[in-house]
Amino acid sequence: MIKPIMRDVIFLSQKAEPAMPEDRQTATDLLDTLKAHENECVGMAANMIGVNKAIIAVNVGFMNLIMYNPEITKKSQQYQTEEGCLSLIGVRKCVRYKEIEVKYQDVNFKEQRQKFTGRTAEIIQHEIDHLHGKII
Repeated sequence: MIKPIMRDVIFLSQKAEPAMPEDRQTATDLLDTLKAHENECVGMAANMIGVNKAIIAVNVGFMNLIMYNPEITKKSQQYQTEEGCLSLIGVRKCVRYKEIEVKYQDVNFKEQRQKFTGRTAEIIQHEIDHLHGKII
C-alpha cells in the first residue's frame, strides 16, 4: 500500500527499532511507496512512511532492494556532497563514502554482507542515517 510521506522532524529524529519477520508488511508498503515516487526518490527508510523500524528500500538500478536491520561495517574514500530528501525541503551538505560494506538481513531474514560503490553506496548511507534518526 502506498503510504503518505512523513515530514515530522521530531518523528524522523528517533532511532529505529529492530525489524522482525512480522514487519514484512511495512517492507511491502515501503516498496510500494518508493515505486510511487520513483521519479523523485531512489531510496526510503521505514520512518519516512511513519513506521519506526530498521528497514530500508534502495533502488540498485534494475530493482528495489529491501534491507532489514542494515549496518555499515566498512567504509572508505570519504567525500563531501549535497543531498535532498523526500521528507525535507531543499538540499543539505553531508559526508559520504565511495565504498561501503553492509551487513543486513534479506527478505527471508537471512544475514547478508555486500559491498556497494558510487551512487548506490550514497543512497544506502542516506537511508541508514534515517534509521539512526540523523537528518541530513
